[in-house]
Amino acid sequence: MRANGFTLLELLVTVAIVALLATIALPMTELTVQRAKEQALHSALQEIRSGIDAYKKKWDEGHIQKSLDETGYPKSLNVLVDGVEDFKSPKHSKMYFLRRIPRDPFNPDTSLPAADTWGKRAYKSPPDDPQEGDDVYDVYTLSKRVGLNGTPYREW
Repeated sequence: MRANGFTLLELLVTVAIVALLATIALPMTELTVQRAKEQALHSALQEIRSGIDAYKKKWDEGHIQKSLDETGYPKSLNVLVDGVEDFKSPKHSKMYFLRRIPRDPFNPDTSLPAADTWGKRAYKSPPDDPQEGDDVYDVYTLSKRVGLNGTPYREW
């Protein structure tokens, strides 16, 4: 029996080959998506941490007004974008440390502001149990997933 120039057997073989290729391609696509999210996470963490470090350096150098009860780390991630006054500048111009706060690529809630997609660790918080506090010493993803390298994303 011929259907549109193909025998039924040829049609079944074609469908089987397409199904086999689809079962191979789907896991590869998922792996590619995960790899892309991991690269975005790595880049976002590096960008935010560089901004935090730059803020702390300017605080140590006296460019940011100091207070005895402060650690020198920004009080929030938004400070890195909003900027702070440079007290060593004659015009007291503003210094900015980030153009924008990147979103956590593993946070599914798109309604949250970018700063709220991250877990924040205060300076006085222990590394094995990060807690928010009066400043932002470090950031981490809130995802409980594990990376392709076997390390939980929270530990990156």
